[in-house]
Amino acid sequence: MPKKEIEERQKKLLELTQSFCDEKLDDEYLQVCEKLINKMGRKREVPFKRGKLDIWAAAVIHAVGSVNFLFDKSFEPYATVSEINDYFGTSSSTVSQKSKIIRDMFNMGYFDSEFSTARMNDMNPFNNMVMVDGFIVPLDSLSEEHRISAISSQLSD
Repeated sequence: MPKKEIEERQKKLLELTQSFCDEKLDDEYLQVCEKLINKMGRKREVPFKRGKLDIWAAAVIHAVGSVNFLFDKSFEPYATVSEINDYFGTSSSTVSQKSKIIRDMFNMGYFDSEFSTARMNDMNPFNNMVMVDGFIVPLDSLSEEHRISAISSQLSD
């Protein structure tokens, strides 16, 4: 497939995810979805060069939502997998498969600093942890002197 066609598909994919994020989610999700799509477009083997773009759009949102607790009612924004599939007219199993491909391709997981929303990055429980003598300990359990030493030690690694 010529590069021009891939760029056109990428642009359409961005439009599809933007439409969903504008209607159902928020700007943070839009930014993370755009980042993911742009990164997918730079892969040697672009995953969305084949297949229906509606499926890829739903899969991108599903992948980003999976690592940002989108499907958990206690988090905002909240959406269900059914809402994503209804919006794009896609099948749950197909979207889940494509989402898994995307998550595996970029090693996406919970509290992934690259694909988490800013809100999730702020809530990351590991932000307050440091390694001291081979043990992971909460930063606030250390004295001021040890805190400074632990932080500077990790920054130099």
